[in-house]
Amino acid sequence: MKKILTILVVLAAVSFTACSTSDKDAGENNKGAITVYTALEDEQVEGYVPVFNAKYPDIRVNVVRESTGVITAKLLAEKSNPQADIVWGTAASSLLVLDDQGMLEPYAPQGVNSILPQFKSSKSVPTWVGIDVWETAFTINTVEIEKLGLKASDIKSYEDLLRPQLRGHIIMSNPSSSGTGLLTVTGLMQLKGKGTDKGWDFLAQLHENIDQYVHSGSKPAKMAGAGECVIGVSFGYAGIKQKRDGLPVEIVFPADGSGWDLEANALMKKNAIRPAARTFLDWAISDEAMNLYKANYPILANGKGGKYDGFASDPVNQLIDNDLSWVAANRESILGKWTDKFDGKSAAR
Repeated sequence: MKKILTILVVLAAVSFTACSTSDKDAGENNKGAITVYTALEDEQVEGYVPVFNAKYPDIRVNVVRESTGVITAKLLAEKSNPQADIVWGTAASSLLVLDDQGMLEPYAPQGVNSILPQFKSSKSVPTWVGIDVWETAFTINTVEIEKLGLKASDIKSYEDLLRPQLRGHIIMSNPSSSGTGLLTVTGLMQLKGKGTDKGWDFLAQLHENIDQYVHSGSKPAKMAGAGECVIGVSFGYAGIKQKRDGLPVEIVFPADGSGWDLEANALMKKNAIRPAARTFLDWAISDEAMNLYKANYPILANGKGGKYDGFASDPVNQLIDNDLSWVAANRESILGKWTDKFDGKSAAR
């Protein structure tokens, strides 16, 4: 786990603070100040938190935002002295790891019965609750790919990423630092056959065409949009945002199925749990919050998602049969082996 150990040493989390109370008020009413760790995109956090604060102006929300792998490593490093009150919008596969280590406090948020059973903890009092699903997608720069004698329509599946013309033209997320990278790697392993070497063999072939592994799930899509690579292996929302912004890209969901994970919330187990933390978790699965998520994701944990340009006509059918418990149980060994084999092309931190 060389890569994760490095993360623990060099991590410098960036905080976004949304509050409508003064620092003096926050100090006098400390139960109204909560620290939230999240892997949601920056622009999503900046859109969602003010809506919460409009409803609960006496609660100060300090948000620490990083990629999934970094957030997971930070939480594990802080196990004996948790700093976060809440985990919000972070991979369910990561929360399963935390749950196995007894780090999550059971809590049933108001409205939890509206969340579909497959998208929340199976315990009688859930330890985590999902909000939405994100999935592997390719963002293809339509201008740059034609320079290689190909068209975006030529790329339909993972196998098409192995075309010799694409050597050195693909950017992918590092699974040690990015939840998108992890769901793509573990998705491929399940598609090729759990417990076999076929997934690793495919990743070795794909590695030949990779220019770089970056430490963000959305960055490959952004780089494709900017023409810095031909194909960014990213996730649906990230690519579709590039297209909405007018950049020359097409979004392709692999015909063989998309790896996926669930953005989910949890209450951290601490000696003193602030009431405001439970209030935030109640709001985070409310209809108001779900309508915010719905603008970005077609698959919501309450089953009330939408359809958007670029997404598959039936987003749920696009998802592979994903065993999140298997992902959580094998996460450490998969990341260790991936680092040994492929980390040489990872971007500097």
